[in-house]
Amino acid sequence: MVEVSSEAVKFINDLLEKNEKKGFGIRIYLAGMGCSGPQFGMAFQEKKNDEDLEQKANGFSFYYDDETKEMLEGSTVDYIETPSGAGLIVNNPNLRSSCGGSCSSCH
Repeated sequence: MVEVSSEAVKFINDLLEKNEKKGFGIRIYLAGMGCSGPQFGMAFQEKKNDEDLEQKANGFSFYYDDETKEMLEGSTVDYIETPSGAGLIVNNPNLRSSCGGSCSSCH
């Protein structure tokens, strides 16, 4: 199960409303692996597909597949603001960096 911060819930509900996607959910998908571990993407999704797992949040649902579920275990979806922008981030303290010194973007 994925934890969702109250800031992320508010941001997602506002985002769904602004984009006229009320009633939609958010698909979380594995977008690749990087030096810091799995990279996740998110997209609007109207309804649950047959193979999807669904996790209800306050006002919407998250949808993801079995592979993504494994990588999401112990994660928190949070809303962050930085000098370069704002948005959602998936934090998983259980996953360690996969950088073994050979990844140029880690240096």
